[in-house]
Amino acid sequence: MQLKNTQNRFGAIAMLLHWIMALIMIGMIILGLYMVTLPISLHKLKYYGWHKEWGVLILMLATVRLAWRFSNTVPSLPPQMPKWEQLAAHGMHYVFYGFMFALPITGWMLSSAAGLPVSFFGLFTLPDLIAASESSRLLLTQIHKWLAYGLIAAICGHVGAALQHHFFNKDDILRRMLP
Repeated sequence: MQLKNTQNRFGAIAMLLHWIMALIMIGMIILGLYMVTLPISLHKLKYYGWHKEWGVLILMLATVRLAWRFSNTVPSLPPQMPKWEQLAAHGMHYVFYGFMFALPITGWMLSSAAGLPVSFFGLFTLPDLIAASESSRLLLTQIHKWLAYGLIAAICGHVGAALQHHFFNKDDILRRMLP
């Protein structure tokens, strides 16, 4: 398997970044939906700490992933694929990059607005992005929540489209992201 992308398939590094980030982001959604239902406790605060640390990792990996995408060939879509599907596929990639940056940044801003530090697995603490403010915290809580719901919808659409291509169209769209 090649490290770099070719015209026909993604390389090992793109695949690794895709699947690692997919697992982390799905895990973050599950953790986020669970932790907000808990009453205030040390247990809940521990989950919030984990959520923030993994969010910083997503932001770092998204930066690496975007740099890798810009420095590599992007495999071509099948020529028989309808133009609207090609536009939807390209649009969905932009949407995912938006979520990969917007969710961690709004989470970081939310923590700043709440006056709570954001640590990266105890290695370092990120600076506050905005001043502590209850009104900002409330607004950013809603923005972060709705971005997460948007990400859930995008993941469902992305997985559905990949499965549709694999099982119904019987093309190589899904296989080119599999080892």
